[in-house]
Amino acid sequence: MKQNLIVENITKTFKLSKKQQKLKHTHKKTITACDGISFTAHQGEIYGLLGPNGAGKTTALRIISTLIKPDSGYVEVGGSDIFNESKEVRRKIAFLTSELKLEDHFTPNYLFTYFAKLHNLDEKLINQRKEALFRRFGINPFKEVKVSDLSTGMKQKTSIAISLVHDPEFIIFDEPTNGLDVLTAKNVTDYLLELKNQGKTIILSTHILSVVEKLCDRVGIIINGKMLVNDTLKNISHSDNYIDLETLFFDLIEEHKGVE
Repeated sequence: MKQNLIVENITKTFKLSKKQQKLKHTHKKTITACDGISFTAHQGEIYGLLGPNGAGKTTALRIISTLIKPDSGYVEVGGSDIFNESKEVRRKIAFLTSELKLEDHFTPNYLFTYFAKLHNLDEKLINQRKEALFRRFGINPFKEVKVSDLSTGMKQKTSIAISLVHDPEFIIFDEPTNGLDVLTAKNVTDYLLELKNQGKTIILSTHILSVVEKLCDRVGIIINGKMLVNDTLKNISHSDNYIDLETLFFDLIEEHKGVE
């Protein structure tokens, strides 16, 4: 069976506190973060999820990763649905987001082993995975350094290695190159291509349009909780009205400014 990730018509509404209403300059008591979002990430492809801050991208990824439940809709990860088979879904995925932080007082070596054991990996496999990932990301010289003393780039590479500890078929990365220097960012994007070539199913949320154009096979653009574009990058680039992805992206933002 193809290892596809299918999202069908998911919606999610949050209540707004008075402080949040003030910050958003609205009197509405709720906000719809995801409004009928649908897309499919196919095996062996990278699906790029684009949108401005607050568009609903992270909410969608958190729903897919079983961290929160949608109000309605359906998500299937490699044949397992998030409602009835949430444990199986979590076993199949790697989820990386800046909202999830590594514990400062522990080392990469300790944390990798800890999370590997949570996935019930035996010691031999833990050592094999650790050796491969630590070597790939240059973590070995820093494996006994506390997270609090690591650079931003090394923290991110450690987070990526730990998220991939169980060699999952589905990779869900939310802004994986955010705040990284050019060399570290390239190291991460190169590895995403390696994972794609291994047949992994990848969802990549990013603000960096050049990364999408370089890596992604399919693209979804979310604005105000709605999926406005959902197609292959090839089809988008060959459409009659297409200039470039950056122009398309900012034209859509301008067109839907103030629209909810």
